[in-house]
Amino acid sequence: MATVTDFTKHINENYTFKGESIVLGGAILNGEAVADTFVKVPLKTLNRHGLIAGATGTGKTKTIQVLSEQLSSFGIPVLMMDIKGDFSGIAKEGEEKPFITERHTKLNIPFSVQSFPVELMSLSQQDGVRLRATVSEFGPVLFSRILDLNDTQAGVVAVIFKYCDDNQMPLLDLKDIKKVINYITEEGKNEITENYGKISTATTGIILRKIIELEQQGGAIFFGEKSFEIDDLMRIDENGNGYVNIIRLTDIQDKPKLFSTFMLSLLAEIYQQMPEKGDVEQPELVIFIDEAHLIFNEASNALLNQIETIIKLIRSKGIGVYFVTQNPMDVPASVLAQLGLKIQHALRAFTANDRQAIKQTAENYPLSDYYKTAEVLTSLGIGEAFVTALNEKGIPTPLAATMMRAPMSRMDILNDTEIAEINSKSKLVKKYSEEIDRDSAYELLTKKIESANQQAEAAQETQQEAKRKSSEPSTTEVIGKSVVKVVTSATFIRGVFGVLSKIFKR
Repeated sequence: MATVTDFTKHINENYTFKGESIVLGGAILNGEAVADTFVKVPLKTLNRHGLIAGATGTGKTKTIQVLSEQLSSFGIPVLMMDIKGDFSGIAKEGEEKPFITERHTKLNIPFSVQSFPVELMSLSQQDGVRLRATVSEFGPVLFSRILDLNDTQAGVVAVIFKYCDDNQMPLLDLKDIKKVINYITEEGKNEITENYGKISTATTGIILRKIIELEQQGGAIFFGEKSFEIDDLMRIDENGNGYVNIIRLTDIQDKPKLFSTFMLSLLAEIYQQMPEKGDVEQPELVIFIDEAHLIFNEASNALLNQIETIIKLIRSKGIGVYFVTQNPMDVPASVLAQLGLKIQHALRAFTANDRQAIKQTAENYPLSDYYKTAEVLTSLGIGEAFVTALNEKGIPTPLAATMMRAPMSRMDILNDTEIAEINSKSKLVKKYSEEIDRDSAYELLTKKIESANQQAEAAQETQQEAKRKSSEPSTTEVIGKSVVKVVTSATFIRGVFGVLSKIFKR
């Protein structure tokens, strides 16, 4: 049987790194925390992505809070997609309570309270930094995948983008692209057919319905200007702490299409704009995607392929992406294979399917001489988790049941007054609060149609005037007819006088 000494040596040898690292907590053996066995993650491998999973109430949010605090302390900005709205407390100092003191005493990790710089963001009408993007920024390929279009329909979208590019018509919001679709099937049908080929009205009808579906899920609010600039996620405060950017998504839980649209567009934009970094000592940005199943449950195969591709490539830009969900089976195997850090909180076995899921989950972790993984998974307490990371050589660390350290910031949400205070001091709120509606495809096509209608009306009036004039008699004809009438009248009068003369002569 393994001794505590052997276990301590095993953990410390495999969780000690040359470069900087963050401390998650201390290792657990036989249900008890073992002092001075620090479970760490090297900053160097945090761009290799990760998974934070576990049943409701097992401590996932606090784990994200701990990670975000330490990342911020190293000057690494964080982007947190907060579906449940319970993460905002990181902006305020926490409070040392007896259970926290007891936990940190067991771990032999000092505890102090601290707040961290925060920006509150929104995809909807909630107060905070408004996040928007234009249709043009998506491009035809990504826009088609979000709408789950087939190849034929995606080809039509490509034609729409090409037509707008050729005619200097920006596609900024959804009403722009809807206007173009209506135009190419009605007033502009001949123009499109002549220059780009014939387009089926049945195909454009399907695309239009897909856009309306996205619009109903809040897309009309998201698409538009002013577009959010990626550099504003990379800010450091005057104390050298990275900003924790919290996107408050509590009002779009029932709008997974909008959530996945934003998430994918953000990752694509970051990938396109960020320079290649290669191997870096620490990431440029770490992104936490809460309730990740909302993305994968609604995603088409094309969208999943896009996500998988971006996840593979974006780490070379110094970006780490962490999926947060209840069950690791919520994440497709192709994406799960890309995740270096895994933090698995407890799972609960209420049904046969639950037990099967736990068995599959256990098989995804390294074999251990110290744990029966499937059994421990169901017995982990709140704030405890299995951890395996990548060391600085990219090799997975041994599985370690871990008692997680407590957050230094508040373990509760901000109230409305505190939210208003943060927003009132935010430079980004002021920067992105203005909605811009410059002339784009909608306005330009509206003017084009109005101009064409006016020209058509003018031409019709000219034609009618010409027709009217052609039907009127000429001056000569009028005079001639008048002369005839006069001559006819004079002849008639002479005839009458002749008859009367003859009568009187008799």
